[in-house]
This record gives sequence, C-alpha cells and structure tokens, in this order.
Amino acid sequence: MVRDMLDLDMIDINDNFYIGIDPGVSGGISCITGTDMVATKCPGTIADMSDRLDIIACVARDTGYKCYAIIESVHSMPGQGVKSCFTFGQNYGEWLGLLTAHKIPYKQVTPQKWMKLFGAMPKDKKARKNHIKHLAQQRYPEHRITLATSDAILIAEYCRHDALSVINNAELMYKNIV
Repeated sequence: MVRDMLDLDMIDINDNFYIGIDPGVSGGISCITGTDMVATKCPGTIADMSDRLDIIACVARDTGYKCYAIIESVHSMPGQGVKSCFTFGQNYGEWLGLLTAHKIPYKQVTPQKWMKLFGAMPKDKKARKNHIKHLAQQRYPEHRITLATSDAILIAEYCRHDALSVINNAELMYKNIV
C-alpha cells in the first residue's frame, strides 16, 4: 500500500514517515511522507494492524527513512459501557505493543495537545469532528477524507510538526555549542 505510493528512486533525506493513530475502533491510522499521505480506517484485527505498520517499517528500513509516530492518549469516559471501555483499552494496548514490536518510536499525546496546533475547536463533539474533517480535507484536497480517518491525519500532521520541532531545536542547540 504505502510502498506502491512511494517512488523509491526519489528519496529526500527529509522524507520521513509521520504516523498518526486514532486508536478507537472507529478511528484510523495515517502515514504522511514528504510527498504523500495515506489513511485508512482502523483495521479490524491485530494481524491487519501489524501488517499496516510492517509495510511502513519495511519501506523505512529499505529506504533509510525514519519513522515517528504519535498515538492519541485516551482513557475511558463517564457513561461508556464496560464492554466498550474494555474493547477500546484493548485496541489501544495492541497499537502500543505493535509500535514497540516494529521498533517505531512513538509518543502518546492527548487530544487537547494535538488539537491545539490547529487552533480553536468547537466544544460540541459532532461540530468538532466535522471541523477536524474539514481541516484534514483542506490539507489533502485530492484525497477522500472520512470521519474515521480525519483525526489520524491531523495526528500525523502534529507528529510531523513535533518531529521537525525537535530536529530544528537540536540543530539550533548544536549551532550554539559550535
């Protein structure tokens, strides 16, 4: 999937993989490179989840890309049923385990933190979800953005911003030392 979308002959040292994961069952996973973006609804099985990350990790190893991931750090909410909380927690833990198994460095970031990068958000959940979808669609007009993938896309964008901030800060620190 991702391998087909990348032209392996045109590697730019700044082309890294920025992965965003919305770990809910109705969430998604997105991968952004310097040249493209792919996003899919959260796979239904742990094997399919692993396959998605395996493709990304293999291409990264084959091309010299670096991978960075952000997974939305979430918790149960009052009013959620026991079964839905358990399923949600299981899915979240599976993603953490798979990121570790594939040796993809990751950070857990709260929704409030990654959303802050994109400005003020509506308080109403439905309005907020539609706003996030609109923001993702603006960034990638050539793609079909869905409610299932929009959070993951903006989380991947946050990941890119976070990784570039770390790289730029390290370069500034190095210049100040030398």
